[in-house]
Amino acid sequence: MAVQRPIAASSDIVWQAIAAQGNLETCHPFCKKNPVTAWPGDQSRDEIHYLSGWVFERQFIQWTDGVGYDLETGRKGRRKSSVPWRIEPVDDNNSTLSISIRPHAISHIPVLFWWVPHLIYFKPLLEKYLLAVTGGFEYFIMGGKAVPRNYFGSHPWFSDVHD
Repeated sequence: MAVQRPIAASSDIVWQAIAAQGNLETCHPFCKKNPVTAWPGDQSRDEIHYLSGWVFERQFIQWTDGVGYDLETGRKGRRKSSVPWRIEPVDDNNSTLSISIRPHAISHIPVLFWWVPHLIYFKPLLEKYLLAVTGGFEYFIMGGKAVPRNYFGSHPWFSDVHD
């Protein structure tokens, strides 16, 4: 599952936002707090404390300045998902932010059993989540203010309130 969001800002400006320490506190609509253990670079580590009470660990595997990073994330003691973040410059004043999620939570289940639930339930919720996260970064980059919590609507996994 992947989403791409065009942002009317240079790739350098988008990079500054996604590479900032603790950026999820200002850019992520479902983040309560974002404590950082190590930053920046390939060995970066932080946590995202969701409004719902869930806590995910994030470990950065590959970090390429100005381009993006690959991280693994998930709840403590559980399988982790791979999440690449990438910035593509369009021109001097426009770029695209893309985030992909390759969930590993169901990777041990035969595809025959998870494909239909994935298409009907998980994929739409992952897409809603990624659109909200990329939208939060755009909101912050364009306005310079923290994105309000649940700004793009609540989420059944990550919000403390639901639509």
